[in-house]
Amino acid sequence: MAANSKAAADANGMSDEERRIRDFALRAEAAVRERAGEFRERAREYYDDATDQIETAQRYVTERVQEKPLVSTLTAVGIGVVIGMLLAGGRR
Repeated sequence: MAANSKAAADANGMSDEERRIRDFALRAEAAVRERAGEFRERAREYYDDATDQIETAQRYVTERVQEKPLVSTLTAVGIGVVIGMLLAGGRR
């Protein structure tokens, strides 16, 4: 049986089973790297879209505040009061 094991080993000292396992691992690694690249590209697209939307929202808010500073200030104060009341609700 030892002769069969030696005959099955290649020049690198690997058996057929070890070679198959190594090849499978290399294919799996390549597949994972490919999918990771796809996910990276998709994440970059989502990031770029989100950045554009945030910039648009920021411009919109800035324009509204500049158009009506008093209304914007009173709105912000009102929202702050409501949040404060909600957070303090359990302390009463």
